[in-house]
Amino acid sequence: MKSAEEIMNMLDAFDLTGSLRDAGELAGVSHHTVARYVAVRDSGLAVCGVTRPMLIDEFLPKVEEWIERSNGKVRADVAHDKLVALGFTGSERTTRRAVAAVKKNYRLGRVRVHRPWVTEPGMWLQYDFGDGPVIDGVKTTLFCAWLAWSRFRVVLAIRDKTAPSVMAALDVTLRRLGGAPTYLLTDNEKTVTTGHIAGIAVRNAAIVAFARHYAVTILTCEPCDPASKGGSESTVKVAKADLVPKDTNLLEAYDSFAQLEAACEAFCREVNARVHRVTRRAPADMLAEEVAQLHPVPLVPHTVAFGVTRTVASKTPMVAYDGGQYSVPAHLLGQVVWVRVHGAGADEQVIIVHVGPTGPLEVARHRRAMPGSPRLDDAHFPPAPAGALGRIPKARNESEAAFLVLGDGARLWLTEAAAAGTTKVRVKMAQAVTLSKLFGAAEVDWALGHAAVHARFGHGDLASILDHHAATTTAGPTHRAGEDGSLTQGTSSWAAFGTTPAAELPCDEEQEAAL
Repeated sequence: MKSAEEIMNMLDAFDLTGSLRDAGELAGVSHHTVARYVAVRDSGLAVCGVTRPMLIDEFLPKVEEWIERSNGKVRADVAHDKLVALGFTGSERTTRRAVAAVKKNYRLGRVRVHRPWVTEPGMWLQYDFGDGPVIDGVKTTLFCAWLAWSRFRVVLAIRDKTAPSVMAALDVTLRRLGGAPTYLLTDNEKTVTTGHIAGIAVRNAAIVAFARHYAVTILTCEPCDPASKGGSESTVKVAKADLVPKDTNLLEAYDSFAQLEAACEAFCREVNARVHRVTRRAPADMLAEEVAQLHPVPLVPHTVAFGVTRTVASKTPMVAYDGGQYSVPAHLLGQVVWVRVHGAGADEQVIIVHVGPTGPLEVARHRRAMPGSPRLDDAHFPPAPAGALGRIPKARNESEAAFLVLGDGARLWLTEAAAAGTTKVRVKMAQAVTLSKLFGAAEVDWALGHAAVHARFGHGDLASILDHHAATTTAGPTHRAGEDGSLTQGTSSWAAFGTTPAAELPCDEEQEAAL
């Protein structure tokens, strides 16, 4: 198809010459092309809308039918194969251009028009879920909430999308916001919607009780319509891009779930302190204004879904549940926790939740324990005392401190000497402190270490080691026998025994002897 400028040049050349061939030569095109555009102009039509007939024109109705049937999703290569079977002789390039043009016309009038959402403070909170990173072979989930008016985001790491985990995340979110909005908008998860009847969502009874406890209304968007909750969808996209290790962000794998939780908190602080491109204000600053429109969160969280209550022992961080014992963090001694079971068979887990000032928090997750075989997590217990095997020397008075300050050799000597039943240990320790003033603390510490290794704990052994070490270091290096040499007296002096001295030999013989 010629451009508007080329068409105008052809028509101007024809008006100047009055000849189709001359106009074609001046415009650099065929005289047939000039004749076609002149005929269109004479008929009163717009010359710029003239298109050349194509081989696919007679097949366009069939292409339109296929695009209509496929809702605009049919591929051009598939359409080309079908056209060839119908007798089309054109190229695949022609088919691709025709399919693209028909798809463009098909989408016109079917585009979803979005009207800007003018939100009210304290009205809407959206939340959704995203796939989190894999930690120790277990897949995690990112709970992403978005407060509509202030654009404040809350991202929490949870282990699953069960109702207790979701309710705990919602409680933590509301307490972090400082209040509860009027509506909660989310997707049609089983924790919220059990099914649809005539297009009406049937609510889960557990989530209805949760909403009643916090005086909020939970609504769900249309199924398979993420555009109706774009705020939370965008939060999920941004959170996954920044928190899930990928080649694009060069993040290392997380070593523990606590590390992922710390990363989520750092992410929330960063995005909420950044100026939003729409409001031109930081979400944290806007939340300070929106809090006045939120209604208070109940002091007591909704704990019905967390299981049964158990009290942690006062001295051992363990709880008993269904015949088994399970460990919890040591700082929960004497406090009340909630215990429930999730899963079945080999995947059955015992989940323990504690409700603190910031809301419910999962503190432990164990496999099912058998009676007499408790489930323990070493991270729940403080460092164990040294006991009988790991005891180390600790000074109790000034004399002991003066000896132990000499170094590791002194501590090793005391440990080995005590184990060997050495007598007068305190006297020998005082002698070592006195010798350190003569030889230096480093020399005495070295000597004590050697004495401990070679079990020399007798009276005068330390002074003997120091004297020998001082003598060897001042007299120079000590010669020792090796594999290739010996320290015994050689026999080279006996080599000339019985031979004639060189002075008695003749001159020629003396020169030969010299050689």
